[in-house]
Amino acid sequence: MKNIFHLLFICFFLSITNWSCESRSANNSRSKSGKAFVLLQNGIKSESNNSNSIQILTWNIQELGHSKNSEEIASIIKIINLYDIVAVQEVVAKDPRGAQTVAKIVDELNRMGSKWDYSISDPTKSPSNNMSERYAYLWKTSKASSIKKPYLDKELKNICVREPYVAAFKLKKSEDSFFLVNFHAKVHSQRPEEEIKYFIDYPERLKSENIIILGDFNLNEEHIVWKDFYRLGFKSAIQKSPTTLKRKCKRKKYLYHSIDNIYYNSMKINLINSGRIDFVVNCDNLKNARHISDHLPVFMEFQLN
Repeated sequence: MKNIFHLLFICFFLSITNWSCESRSANNSRSKSGKAFVLLQNGIKSESNNSNSIQILTWNIQELGHSKNSEEIASIIKIINLYDIVAVQEVVAKDPRGAQTVAKIVDELNRMGSKWDYSISDPTKSPSNNMSERYAYLWKTSKASSIKKPYLDKELKNICVREPYVAAFKLKKSEDSFFLVNFHAKVHSQRPEEEIKYFIDYPERLKSENIIILGDFNLNEEHIVWKDFYRLGFKSAIQKSPTTLKRKCKRKKYLYHSIDNIYYNSMKINLINSGRIDFVVNCDNLKNARHISDHLPVFMEFQLN
């Protein structure tokens, strides 16, 4: 009975009339569903015709490798399939199933038309095994290549509960390169700003201004910790956009905190479009949607200046 219910949910999820994706273009205009995305049989496709742009997605996929059945994995694949680079947080680290699930997702993606590569981090050097996680990057080889092996930032392992996972990518159609800093902050009550404030040193440490910091920060873009970043020219890809799911709907609202985001150096990176992907759609789907994740994915399309 449970499998039948999951199948019905996925069919509903794939219905074009019920899909919701909020996006924000460079001029801050907002659009729904049909304007920003078209729904294809094999996933969600941005309507960008710009071959020089790249689309990245960040997603905290709750306990990836521990609690997902085949239907839920299929839903995850359909969401990420037509993005170019995907940064994942909360891959299970306590046993091999986390890394195995990422490999399975990439294997399925490779059956859908484009060639994908991926990298999975070692478990983070966290205070306890329960806090430790893995990160992952998945990318289309036709759009980007990894310049060197992504790495956990050892300089921050004693500062961050889960040290960031840093990657350098080069665009296929140019010599331009950029860094991604994939991060899952400690919980809000433990002051994640005390971790994030050290990221201000990344331009100097990486010797680059083409830097994008993305993930689950457990605080929003209005927090004072971002003030110094904004002074340097960084901007947040989305604003005032809740990305976590409540356990139960209240007054027909199922979204909660604005904590997942993408921060980019606007002096070097030109935002084309950004937003969050709402795979819940309405309160009737909340319980089943939470089996996929308790976070919405956030995307950004950009060009390097």
